[in-house]
Amino acid sequence: MKLHNLKPATGATHSEKRIGRGEASGKGGTSTKGNKGGQSRAGYSSKRAFEGGQMPIQRRVPKRGFNNINRVEYKVFNLGQIDQLAEKYSITEFSLETLYINGLIGHTDNVKILGTGELKSKLTFKVNAVSEKAKTAIEAAGGSVEIVK
Repeated sequence: MKLHNLKPATGATHSEKRIGRGEASGKGGTSTKGNKGGQSRAGYSSKRAFEGGQMPIQRRVPKRGFNNINRVEYKVFNLGQIDQLAEKYSITEFSLETLYINGLIGHTDNVKILGTGELKSKLTFKVNAVSEKAKTAIEAAGGSVEIVK
């Protein structure tokens, strides 16, 4: 056996369907594309999410609620948690950098301090937002608050 003797197995290959070659080809008239409509024409491509004329899913599903694109999300820390966190991670300055380094917040997270619980340790806070109750409690404990944008 030599290279010029090689050929595919019987039935492994078949000739390409040649459409649009006239009536005598056996595929004449409509060239196997049916009658009329966009799909029978050259250059047709279906629209994304087109479901054959059925009402599309994005129109069938009910729309509910409202998403405010200007909403600001905060990671919230209560005063009751802060003493435990300061002890556990030996934090003296409660800032965005120290919280990120210790894995408590993400890189782009905003931090807000709320006034639930008691604060016993004197800490400096550099966060995005603080409630009034938390601010008075921090200053009463001898700490300071700086709002960072």
